[in-house]
Amino acid sequence: DNWAFLYAQRLALKQELPLHVCFCLVPKFLDATIRHYGFMLKGLQEVAKECAELNISFHVLLGYAKDVLPAFVVEHGVGGLVTDFCPLRLPRQWVEDVRERLPEDVPFAQVDAHNIVPCWVTSPKQEYSAWTIRSKIHAQLPEFLTEFPSVIRHPHSPSCPAQPIAWEACYSSLQVDRTVGEVEWATPGTAAGLAVLHSFITERLKFFSSHRNDPNKAALSNLSPWLHFGECPQASHPTAHRTSSPTCSLPVPPGQVSTQRAILEVQKHRSKYKDSVDVFVEEAVVRRELSENFCYYNENYDSVQGAYDWAQTTLKLHAKDKRPFLYKLQELEQGTTHDPLWNAAQLQMVREGKMHGFLRMYWAKKILEWTNSPEEALRFAIYLNDRYELDGRDPNGYVGCLWSICGIHDHGWGERAVFGKIRYMNYAGCKRKFDVGQFERRYGPCT
Repeated sequence: DNWAFLYAQRLALKQELPLHVCFCLVPKFLDATIRHYGFMLKGLQEVAKECAELNISFHVLLGYAKDVLPAFVVEHGVGGLVTDFCPLRLPRQWVEDVRERLPEDVPFAQVDAHNIVPCWVTSPKQEYSAWTIRSKIHAQLPEFLTEFPSVIRHPHSPSCPAQPIAWEACYSSLQVDRTVGEVEWATPGTAAGLAVLHSFITERLKFFSSHRNDPNKAALSNLSPWLHFGECPQASHPTAHRTSSPTCSLPVPPGQVSTQRAILEVQKHRSKYKDSVDVFVEEAVVRRELSENFCYYNENYDSVQGAYDWAQTTLKLHAKDKRPFLYKLQELEQGTTHDPLWNAAQLQMVREGKMHGFLRMYWAKKILEWTNSPEEALRFAIYLNDRYELDGRDPNGYVGCLWSICGIHDHGWGERAVFGKIRYMNYAGCKRKFDVGQFERRYGPCT
């Protein structure tokens, strides 16, 4: 379920050439920990087995793509390279670095298999809100939201089979924090992710529209880890051997689950659960691709400087307002604030690698209220999100933090201390929406 992979195989078949898939394993990536790398590497082991069954050579190259991939291309006589898309600046820089170092006669193509409607097709500019992008996406869905062709068993074998992957060496090469442990509830890999998708459709989809904002109800898809690592920004590339004419090789992301697959399966149940299916499409397609749009067209997607002028103005006006509480990063990380609901949400994220979506908004807005400045609040929120959430370091995460703290894709509200015109949330409002005591008892500090 990856259009970049399918395109690479199509090119290789047309040229009657072998197909290689390369994953460039970088030693560290932003604030990712062994929790994230472990999930990713276990998913890659599943991909390696699938590639072997399909007669497609799978390689893990240790190091940054610019340092290891061009040499692989030359060594294996690769005639063409295909890569996936990620809007974040670091993966985009990786792509540019590889492009500059490839032999001049090796074509390099990028396919947006990350989004259903390719990011640059949806809009040529940063969209202001979901309202401005929604019709543009829906107008393109009939063309792009289609069933995937199958990856076939590749009929052209490489002259030199891929070497067995030393997975222990992959783990040893990492320079990441190993104190944030892997989680037990989320089994990595496409098979496990598709099982979660199936359980969502059969058990929780019927409640998604009505109960998705209640952290005590089992109504969410819980797919975000598999969706994130199905679109992982670590560089991966499919490739094909050179013959008398240029051929193709593909760098692609690890398997896991495609958002397009999730939408295709969920939409089959629209006649039974219309409201839930429509809301799921809104969140998994419109809102998610709005985040991609923001990160692609706004170079300050992780900074207060990326906020709209009205938001930057109101935050500056209230930057010196007296905060009711001030917490250091360590106090927030350990969930030791005065607010038991906030602490429970933080500890859910620390323990499970996934905070309930509704509470992510409350969580980030309280960080704005309890820190010295909007800049510090955003820095703390992004750090904690990227360190503990399995789906951290993702456009959704950056935009979620900026929506909460800087009003991105929102409008001005009634003015108040600290927040200015940024939308406000408080404990009393959460109590009106769900049983906060039940959630606090479940995730609060262990006694």
